[in-house]
Amino acid sequence: MQKNWNILSSDDTVVSELAKALNVSEIVAHLLVLRGISTFDAAKLFFRPEISHLHDPYLMKGMQNAVDRIELAIAKSQKILVYGDYDVDGTTSVAMMYSFLQKQEIEIEYYIPCRYEEGYGISLKGIDYAKENNFELIIALDCGIRAVNQVDYANEKGVDFIICDHHHPGDKIPEAVAILNPKQTDCDYPYKELSGCGVGFKLIQAFSQKNDIDFSEIMEYLDLLTVSIGADIVPMTGENRVFSFYGLQQINSNPRVGLKALMEVANKTKDVTITDVVFGVAPRINAAGRIEHAKKAVEILVEKDYLKAKLFADKIEENNIARRGLDQSITKEALEMIDKSKKSTVVHSENWHKGVVGIVASRLIENYYKPTIVLAEKDGILTGSARSVHDFDLYSAIAKCSHLCEKFGGHKYAAGLSIKKENLPQFIEEFEKAVSDTITDDQLTPKINIDKVIDIDAVDDKLYRIIKQFSPFGPKNLSPIFVSKGVVDNGYGKQVGADKTHLRINAKRINGSIAGIGFGMGDCFENIKDNQTFDVCYSIDENEWNGRKSLQMRLRDLKPSS
Repeated sequence: MQKNWNILSSDDTVVSELAKALNVSEIVAHLLVLRGISTFDAAKLFFRPEISHLHDPYLMKGMQNAVDRIELAIAKSQKILVYGDYDVDGTTSVAMMYSFLQKQEIEIEYYIPCRYEEGYGISLKGIDYAKENNFELIIALDCGIRAVNQVDYANEKGVDFIICDHHHPGDKIPEAVAILNPKQTDCDYPYKELSGCGVGFKLIQAFSQKNDIDFSEIMEYLDLLTVSIGADIVPMTGENRVFSFYGLQQINSNPRVGLKALMEVANKTKDVTITDVVFGVAPRINAAGRIEHAKKAVEILVEKDYLKAKLFADKIEENNIARRGLDQSITKEALEMIDKSKKSTVVHSENWHKGVVGIVASRLIENYYKPTIVLAEKDGILTGSARSVHDFDLYSAIAKCSHLCEKFGGHKYAAGLSIKKENLPQFIEEFEKAVSDTITDDQLTPKINIDKVIDIDAVDDKLYRIIKQFSPFGPKNLSPIFVSKGVVDNGYGKQVGADKTHLRINAKRINGSIAGIGFGMGDCFENIKDNQTFDVCYSIDENEWNGRKSLQMRLRDLKPSS
């Protein structure tokens, strides 16, 4: 698939001044300026995140009401139900809040809705469960901002709600005791990009401040918060960067036993990065809810006995293997259904497993780059996930068709929705129109943002050591991507892998060569053989083989030199 290379630019004067102030190369200074860092003080905050950089949680609208309501529940010995969505952000949020409130000597339980019977968000079944079991307060995490009718239902039954959410609010806000969501238009909280777990953590932080609990006593929850930040693909800036910086330290030094067990089955036990969390830990937490029930994910995350956690992890790994099989088979079927003439994709089947449709949507975009919705059918209702392409507001496109949805919610780039089967043909037509009317040709072509064009000889250990200090990586602070032009392979490049789908190159340099690996790029071998010159797009990482580490290029794209 053709990709556009977008070379990012910065102010040369600002770069030069920053390079002198920090005593770094102009390559490094340029990378910092692209990330909004243009002064010595800003660079210090970036490279040395501190807990003191976190904002006062009471700046968030509704925080005082939320803390007061929890304190009232404790004073009156009221039961609290911690309720969260079934994805990684939701389950980590529930595990975090449940673990914290357990220490406050209050009767507490947690509730995760069944993906298949209750669907996304707050369910009436969950509220009925709370009422039937004498819970007077529900703390909802990573969901609830659009649950107007559900909260009205709870109010009628005498069940209060505190909502901790980070999704976009609708036109009407639920009548909850307190709503914590920095995306509310009248909320003055300085940082708007928290995960759902992040909003929950700010409630814990606020309660702790009020009740003289030292911050050091709540730092243990930063490992769960870091997993949520990585999995939910929120920007790695501001508070998210501070949380992840310290959360990764904890994951690598003293993780909770559940995370330790999950990392072991993922073969990620040392030098764990955000990438390891996103591709190793998060899919396994998700697999519990996709194949069985997401309550299993919370169980392992709150477990304190390592041997029990190991048994949980082994079962979750079985679910993960099953999930991969479903993912592959459904993707294959879905690819055959795509209408290549349209600018959007909507595919569905009554035979598909609802738990993997989001993954399948992402897979389809890798093959046909356009806004995509994948739906699974049950009892006349189609439920599924939507994924977008760069810079296209998927949420707004679905909103234009929302009169045909039973419910929907999400972000600019990802959403969930459910539709009655009889409404699907009209939805497909209106969604295609909403997309076609607003999407550009540029948005329909994959784009790689290139931080800088550099000479292949500029890649060295010193540059890599500094780039490692840019971590944790994530949206708005991605691992730097470079382009080197006029590169020649030394003749040892080849297609690798059992089916020859990957590419290994050895780029000539003044002193020797540097290796590069490109997964799924085997077809590019034709552009590097026989001393052809080519331009290569890559990030820098480290390869470890037989105990020896060496720099390598992680290839992103490759083109013949023009």
